[in-house]
Amino acid sequence: MAAGSAPGAGVGPGRRIGVFGGTFDPPHVGHLVPALFVAEALALDVVLLVVANVPWQKVGSRPISPARDRLDMVRAAVDGVDVLEASDLEIRRGGDTFTVDTIAELRSQGPDDDLVLILGSDAASGLDTWERPDELRRTCRLAVVERPGEPVSVPDGFRHVTVPVPQLDVSSTVLRDRAAAGLSLRYLVPDGAVAILERRRLYR
Repeated sequence: MAAGSAPGAGVGPGRRIGVFGGTFDPPHVGHLVPALFVAEALALDVVLLVVANVPWQKVGSRPISPARDRLDMVRAAVDGVDVLEASDLEIRRGGDTFTVDTIAELRSQGPDDDLVLILGSDAASGLDTWERPDELRRTCRLAVVERPGEPVSVPDGFRHVTVPVPQLDVSSTVLRDRAAAGLSLRYLVPDGAVAILERRRLYR
């Protein structure tokens, strides 16, 4: 694990909470394995898989499953995994989804918690284009998922660590296409989530 700051830097008496946001349409091993690797590497108490209410980057580019369906799939996907937890925080807040607002809400709930925003190296490189990046710099640190062959570049001022994870080239688009064609998602999407998407015919 390489670091822009030590893993425990800035940790107070609160919990260590990973924050992993996404559309999760559907949730798959490419989401869950990095979340587990980061939780173990940084000794996190919990990783919140925060389901986006309105993922503004994707609106208009493709149909997006209802937020409640995506939340139910994530809940089913992490059932029985103590360190992973589905979060409906952004759905309850409503409106467009901005990570900085989620971090601010979690910070208000636990002022002494160590908040660790988990994201891929591609997202990390563009953090300065996100909503209110200076506020993010102040209110959380980063765990950047490092995949083989992908350089990690983080804008100045962000406290961060990098966590190596296996290369899992799994595409939500491909999974939706397979589901639409009636093909198997076994080993790619947890069985509980598959049961929900099949029962509700989400991608048919």
